[in-house]
Amino acid sequence: MPQDRAHARAVAVLSAGGLAALPTETVYGLAALAASDAAVARLYAAKGRPSSNPLIVHVANLEQAAAFAATGPALALADLWPGPLTVVLELTDSAAVAPAALAGGMTVAVRIPASPFFRGVAAATGPLVAPSANRSGRVSPTTAEAVAAELADRIDLIVDAGGCPVGVESTVVDLTGAPRLLRPGAVPVEALEARLGPLATSPPAHALGPLRSPGLLASHYAPAARVRLDVAAADVRPDEAWLALGTETSAASTARTVRLSPTGDLDEAARGLYEGLRRLDATGAATIAVSPIPAFGIGLAIRDRLKRAAAPRPQDAPAACPPDGPGADHTQRQGDGSR
Repeated sequence: MPQDRAHARAVAVLSAGGLAALPTETVYGLAALAASDAAVARLYAAKGRPSSNPLIVHVANLEQAAAFAATGPALALADLWPGPLTVVLELTDSAAVAPAALAGGMTVAVRIPASPFFRGVAAATGPLVAPSANRSGRVSPTTAEAVAAELADRIDLIVDAGGCPVGVESTVVDLTGAPRLLRPGAVPVEALEARLGPLATSPPAHALGPLRSPGLLASHYAPAARVRLDVAAADVRPDEAWLALGTETSAASTARTVRLSPTGDLDEAARGLYEGLRRLDATGAATIAVSPIPAFGIGLAIRDRLKRAAAPRPQDAPAACPPDGPGADHTQRQGDGSR
């Protein structure tokens, strides 16, 4: 489908209170009108998302965010937008965001995505909430096919722009006090500290209150298989699947091996992380062993997602976890220009 037609369809669906899976540079997001109580409630139901887990509000530009959030502290990071960065700010207009999207808090997580398509839709509809377009707690989708496998019968539209170029979610930093990293992501911590100074990473005094951002639950991003971390090639068991970094061989079969990057490139590894977990899950292996991942740059984000994928999966809503080291139209194809 041509980009202009996909844009018009997405605007129509969302403006009517529907749910649309839209591409971003990080993962596919399940979008809904941020101000609509009914649309936000439907989004939580479609994902099976705990009501304690807030949503990120996606906007077309900083001016749109300034209508409902105190954006002054974000100006120090404005050169990183549009991009895979989320900032937590004080909420200034409670009518602009459905209370359920804030999960009981009075702060709001804001992002300006790099995707021109997404920003164009948000410019036409107003601010959009857009968590990853998958069932709650499961592996995030980086392709439209993965979205369809998770949610095709629960949402109104999937806009297909191919694979997401980054592959892991945004970095989240809380700017409502001393800058604090809540979730490592595609923007490296080093880039934030160059602009803000050292970031706190330990849980803040308000940690027992409402969560200030998504992506903080202890168990998240999880395949059906159990995940075993920091496993050297020699320690992989024959009955396991192996998510490998590099070229070493292991006892896992070729059919149960996915190489995130043969050269050890962490950007390539991030792009392939979620699709790799999905592929290995589909083999039926009970356990996925994962190579050690370096803890710098986007490697921090990869390690964070894998740590949460490996966490115990209680039946009750899990607690927050500090960062590591943080019936439908079905599929319509969008033009390549907004990838």
